[in-house]
Amino acid sequence: MLRVDSLADFPDGAGPSVVTLGNFDGMHLGHRLLVATVVERAQAGGARSVVVTFDPHPLSVHRPDGAPVQLQSLADRLDALAALGVDIVLVVPYTLEFSQLTPEQFVRRYLVEAMHATEVVVGQDIRFGAGNSGDLATMQALGQRFGFTVTALNDQGDPEDHSLRRWSSSGVRAALADGDVGQAARILGRYHQVRGRVVPGDKRGRQLGFPTANLGGEVTGLIPADGVYAGYLIRDGLPAGAPDRRLPAAISVGTNPTFDGAERRVEAHAIGRKDLDLYGEDVTVEFWERLRHTLAFTTTEALVTQMRDDIQAAARVLQARA
Repeated sequence: MLRVDSLADFPDGAGPSVVTLGNFDGMHLGHRLLVATVVERAQAGGARSVVVTFDPHPLSVHRPDGAPVQLQSLADRLDALAALGVDIVLVVPYTLEFSQLTPEQFVRRYLVEAMHATEVVVGQDIRFGAGNSGDLATMQALGQRFGFTVTALNDQGDPEDHSLRRWSSSGVRAALADGDVGQAARILGRYHQVRGRVVPGDKRGRQLGFPTANLGGEVTGLIPADGVYAGYLIRDGLPAGAPDRRLPAAISVGTNPTFDGAERRVEAHAIGRKDLDLYGEDVTVEFWERLRHTLAFTTTEALVTQMRDDIQAAARVLQARA
């Protein structure tokens, strides 16, 4: 897959193209279906499949104080697009200047002149151009004017599950805010992950007999609600298939109220492993199931007893789903 970071660098002669556009935050099942349709139709017509996405998220430019944390990093988004077989991804640097392009200017400069689009595949709720003034009807009218067809996919979801009638990034966010990582996984089509670097913490877990990998620095991915989870600790620096790359884990998210903690943290204990030195490693924490809410304990002994129970519960969950 070719990544292009500006319209000026878009390859000459890249058309004809089948194109889609969007933020694709999280690359959930609806996103995947949309992109897979683009790839399929491009291959059938002898065209290039092209995805136009934006970085940073538009809301971080227009409303920086209210912009949501991204569900995944740009790198993870691009990896997911590559896995679907996309030929070219244009990562548009989203700026105030770019946001002022009218729908017609955007379509003409990007989709027509640069990409030579023969077909544009979008969702029913497509919005584009200055002030989000362009919608599906606008795209269809511009398609007639510039000579490309517009394929609009209906909202996608699970028809047998009322809570999943529409797969959406907002649905993933709502599920994670409730700590329902299982619901988030059903929308994403995979288990939700956050990434970070292991940094020294209070070392209290090691003192209690349960050493943890404490994520610090710039953690990417939306952290779910406080609580204890079953999941996996993945050591990104090890090759795929390495024995110690993917470790079953009990994961704590929160401020550690038993010890009057103030900093919200993600900590993962690799079940059955006390021999690991992970400081400085880049790791991924993958959330499978929430085991309980965060609790404050009156004694260290009560906390240790609960930690043992949590580790056993996490092991049961992971073994049952292996």
